[in-house]
Amino acid sequence: MSSHSRPPGPRGVPIAGSLPRYAADPFRFVTELRDAYGDVAAFDLGPNRTYLFTAPTAVERVLVTEESAFSKPRFQTDALGDLLGEGLLLSEGETWRERRDIAGPAFAPDRISNLAPMMARRSVEMVDRWNDGDERDVEWEMTRTTLEIIVESMFGIDLDPGRSRQIRRLLEPIGRRFEPDPRRLVVPEWVPTPTQREFDRSIAELERIVDVFVDRRRRRGIDPDDRDLLALLLRAREAGAIDEEGIRDELLTMLLAGHDTTALVLTYAWALLSEHPDVERRIHAEVDALFDDRDDPRELTAIDVRQLATLRNVLRETMRLYPPVYALFRQVDRPVEVSGYRLPEAAFVLLSQWATHRDPRYFDDPETFDPDRWTDPRHPTYAYFPFGAGPRSCIGKGFTMLEAPIIAAIVAREFRLHRTQSDPIDLRGSLTAHPEGGMPMELVRRS
Repeated sequence: MSSHSRPPGPRGVPIAGSLPRYAADPFRFVTELRDAYGDVAAFDLGPNRTYLFTAPTAVERVLVTEESAFSKPRFQTDALGDLLGEGLLLSEGETWRERRDIAGPAFAPDRISNLAPMMARRSVEMVDRWNDGDERDVEWEMTRTTLEIIVESMFGIDLDPGRSRQIRRLLEPIGRRFEPDPRRLVVPEWVPTPTQREFDRSIAELERIVDVFVDRRRRRGIDPDDRDLLALLLRAREAGAIDEEGIRDELLTMLLAGHDTTALVLTYAWALLSEHPDVERRIHAEVDALFDDRDDPRELTAIDVRQLATLRNVLRETMRLYPPVYALFRQVDRPVEVSGYRLPEAAFVLLSQWATHRDPRYFDDPETFDPDRWTDPRHPTYAYFPFGAGPRSCIGKGFTMLEAPIIAAIVAREFRLHRTQSDPIDLRGSLTAHPEGGMPMELVRRS
C-alpha cells in the first residue's frame, strides 16, 4: 500500500458530495462505508475531502500518538463557538491546558467518590415522583435528573423543576442546529432563517441562565475547600486566570455536555433491558443483594457501585451499541500518515464510535446485546472509545461511570421499565445520538 495513494470511497453528487447521504442517516452511512471499504474510506463531505478510519490503530494514531497533528474542524467550532466559546470542549493549545488545569480538581477521583450520596439522593427524588403504571418519556426523566446532579455538583446550587424544563426547551433548537443538513452549503450562517433565529435566541437565554447561576453562587460565598467547578472558576477569576466570558463558556460546556451522555446511556440501557428480561432479572437480583442490608438507598457509596458488576457491564455494553457520541471529526493541521495513507493538510478525519464499536472484526456478534462480553473483554483497546481517547478524552468519564450505575441501581430497586413501542429504536444524529421522539416507557413497580 502506497502512502501516497488515495483510499477508495463512494462517489458523491456535485458540490454536496456524500453529505446528503450522511445527513439522511449518519449511522447507516458509516456502517455501509465500513462494510464496503474496510479500514479506510475517502469521501467528500460537501467541499471537504474526508477520511473515515475504523481500525483501532487509526483511532489510537489520531487521538493519542499523533493527536498534535489534528484539531477540531472549523465547521464544528464555528457553530459550537457561538454556544460554547473557548470552553474545554473547543479550546486548543495553551488555552485548553489552562482551562483543564482549572477544572481538574472538580473531577479528582476523591471528590467524585464523595458525590455518590448526592447522586443517590437525586435518584431517589426521581423515583419518588413515579407511580406504578405511569407512561413516561424516560429520556426526559434521565435528562432532568442528570441536569439536577450536574448543576448541584459542579455549580454548587440547586436546580428547580421549572428551570430544568426551561433548559430542556432551549436545548431542542440547539440540537436541531447540529443535525447534518446539506442546505447549509448554500445558506450562509449569517442569513437570519427561522432556524438560525431560534438558535440565537436559545443561546442568549442559556447565557442569561448561566449568569443567574454565577450570581447565586457568588452570593452564597466560596469556602477555601470548595471544589465545585464554579468555585474553582471564580477563584481563578480573582487570580486573573480567566475572565467572565471564559467562566460562562465553561459553565455552558458543563451544562450541556455534563448531563447529556449519562442521560442517553441510561435511556438506551432501559430500552435494552426491556428487550432482554433475562439480563433484567440478573440486574434486579444484584441490586436487591446490595440493598438488602440497608434501609436508606441514599446512603449508596462509590464502594457499593463496585459490587454491581453486571450492571456496570450492561452500561459498558450499552455504550458499545449506542454510543452517545457516535462520531468524532478532526482536521489535519499538517501532512501526516495514518493506516498507510498520507493525509493532506486541511483534510477531515472521521472516527466513528458507531462503526468501530459494531465491527465484527473486533466484537463477536456485534449487533447482539451481550453484557457478559465485558467479563473477559478481548477487543483491541481502541476498538472501544465512547469517551474518546488520549489527552482530549472526556474529563467527566469518572463522573459518568459513578453517576450512571447509581441512578440505574435506585431505579431498578423500585421499578421495571417497559418500552411501549416494539419498533427498532430510530436515532436522530446531532452532537449526540438521541432517540427520535424520546423513549416512552411504562413504569411497573416491583412487588
